[in-house]
Amino acid sequence: MTHTTDPAPGAGEQSKGAHARSGRGGKDEHSKVTKGRGGKGLHRRKFLGGMAGVGLGAVGAAGATFALLTGANNDKASAATTATGTLNIPELLEGTTSDGTTTYTLTAKTGTNEVISGVTSTTAGYNGSYLGPTMKWTTGTTALLNITNTLGAETTVHFHGAHIPPKMDGGPQNAFADGETWSPTFEVKDEAKTLWYHPHALGTTAEQVVHGLAGMIIVEDDSEVSAALPSEYGVDDIPIILQCLAVDSAGDIKYEAAGYRSSTVSFPVLVNGTNVDSTTLGFTATKKRTRFRVLNASPADIMTVQRGDGGTLTQIATDQGYLTEPTEVTTIRLVAGARAEFVLDLEDAVTLQAVVTTGWIRGGSGTYDFLTVTPEATDTPADLPSALNTITRYDTSDFAARTITLGQGTGGTMTINGKVGTTMAGMTMISTTLDAEEVWTISNSTQLEHSFHLHDVPFQLIAINGEEPTGVNLGWFDTFEVVGGGSIKIAMKFTDFTDDTYMYMLHCHLLQHEDEGMMASLMVTDS
Repeated sequence: MTHTTDPAPGAGEQSKGAHARSGRGGKDEHSKVTKGRGGKGLHRRKFLGGMAGVGLGAVGAAGATFALLTGANNDKASAATTATGTLNIPELLEGTTSDGTTTYTLTAKTGTNEVISGVTSTTAGYNGSYLGPTMKWTTGTTALLNITNTLGAETTVHFHGAHIPPKMDGGPQNAFADGETWSPTFEVKDEAKTLWYHPHALGTTAEQVVHGLAGMIIVEDDSEVSAALPSEYGVDDIPIILQCLAVDSAGDIKYEAAGYRSSTVSFPVLVNGTNVDSTTLGFTATKKRTRFRVLNASPADIMTVQRGDGGTLTQIATDQGYLTEPTEVTTIRLVAGARAEFVLDLEDAVTLQAVVTTGWIRGGSGTYDFLTVTPEATDTPADLPSALNTITRYDTSDFAARTITLGQGTGGTMTINGKVGTTMAGMTMISTTLDAEEVWTISNSTQLEHSFHLHDVPFQLIAINGEEPTGVNLGWFDTFEVVGGGSIKIAMKFTDFTDDTYMYMLHCHLLQHEDEGMMASLMVTDS
């Protein structure tokens, strides 16, 4: 009934898109798979998972414990009330525009959700009890966010992938207390792409994100390419937030090593907040071409998206925007924090699968049929644009070079360049200047999986484990996999923003590694 297989090597490798300054064209581990005719893949609630590390200690408690109080702001999540097999679409948060500024209002709050079907978990969300609404930002406009914290603990809100000033980035220096409202404002300089938002305080990021504090951001622009692609939210432009969490039999969501090792823990897979362990969700496509924006919001595990029938996905973007051209891939591999976009032109129903690979000490494993897309459309879409973006590759011969070493300390700590980054004062600080062009070698001195994320500007891949990138890996990135003992070489230019007080961050996006100290600061100054 089952057989062992791997995603196709190289196809749809983790891939991202275009820098805001680029021009536009026209203006693994083995996984068990069941492929049944009924559209159901192998669904399990509990897997031993692969050993992704050894001897890791519990996540350090740097900062206040997240006050998830049962009954506080006890809203029932919409995802839990739509357990009918239909894909839940996160609410689109409508901003209020006045004098060129669009204002969005968010409240971080606690509640409950059925992370394991039939079992109530204490959770958190933005404007609800689990996950958050989708925001749409428009290139060239000014955004203002009024974010109120009612969690009972300190938090931040980081805009993952956004090119904004460090004072507005939502890193650890932007933490704000329970009962306070943080109001960042900035010009949207990014072109069309998929971003997301989540907490980023010291020592509590994993805890707060796994309980549900995450949401998607769609950046729209007025390019001819964007106008030619599906863009009607919830109709032909569909958000997909994938998560693999650690949950015990009582519904308690775990985030630390001891919890992950518990014998009562299972690793359910959620799609937009709905458990798909034993359910394949459905979506009726009322247009023949549908665009999917996929985010891996898992704390650690890797998600590989593919078609159940072995067909191709037309990938159009990665987490920093459009690729140079639509690209046919059979798989899209997303490490924690990464995003991608693809389109499907359908005449018949297609089931999408998520292949889960353990990223930390334990985690999920296996293949899940998470969504069946059924077309009920009579329209005839125009051909996709043959060119989506112009991406000029960096000539790094004159770039300043650095080495960033991802390491492991004592007592369950993690390091960057030998320093444990659990405090701002204790972590490695990298200083650079406006318009500096740099090439970094990100070297993994451990045998653990890492997901490297850089705030502020996107980067190009120059080498992956010593090999030149190809295909979709020639785009722009902000998050990329660094395998145990491996390395990536990346290039970037620091544009637009400087500050002599507030810093950006660079870190592993396996959230437990981040909280255990695999984080450094980046200060960009005028000179």
